[in-house]
Amino acid sequence: MSTVPHTIATAPSAAGLRVGAVLLAAGSGSRMGHRPKSLLLLDGEPLILRHWRALHASGVQVVRVVLGHYAGQFEPVLVAAGLRGGQDWITHPDPDQGQVSSQRMGLAALPADLDAVLVALADQPLIGVREIASLIEAYRHRPAGTEVVVPMVQGERGNPVIFSAQVRTHILQGPEDFGCRQWQQANPQAVYRWAAPSAGYVVDLDTPEDIERLRTAGVQDLCWPGDR
Repeated sequence: MSTVPHTIATAPSAAGLRVGAVLLAAGSGSRMGHRPKSLLLLDGEPLILRHWRALHASGVQVVRVVLGHYAGQFEPVLVAAGLRGGQDWITHPDPDQGQVSSQRMGLAALPADLDAVLVALADQPLIGVREIASLIEAYRHRPAGTEVVVPMVQGERGNPVIFSAQVRTHILQGPEDFGCRQWQQANPQAVYRWAAPSAGYVVDLDTPEDIERLRTAGVQDLCWPGDR
């Protein structure tokens, strides 16, 4: 497993694109012992805030965080960082409906005047400015006729993904169980499977073993609050 620098730098704006992002952090963390995964600290900062900063530093103009389970634990962290409830984050009243439901809620909360939308998972510790900016650049240079860019690492699908405003509209006009993955299944010819430059796109944290594997791979400063 390759690793990337932990520090968050800045990147140029998205070259004229108006990009919004949905940052998903509503899950129950059942395989992590029912703990809020994106409150894990990397270099002393919660993953959810690292993602927020990296998205904005990559040229994303507006971000909506979707909370659900553990919203009461996330909200003080977000408030302390200057984020505002109802604007910067929203809370899913029934997150057990699943990730598609959270995704749709986040998409609906974004402003209408976007060129593209990026959907990110808050439990991916190796996604930073470099990875997000590269994904946006891949979208800008995607093949004609494609609307969704999915990072691929040695045949494995990764995250975040980015898609056009038109796809967002189609998703929100669809049934309640219709999200980006379902749109891709219905429109495979419009999906650009981009050969991603980093293994970080396919690394997320689902279990305690995932944390240990990252530490073994060199990401030592990854821990739960209070464990340092």
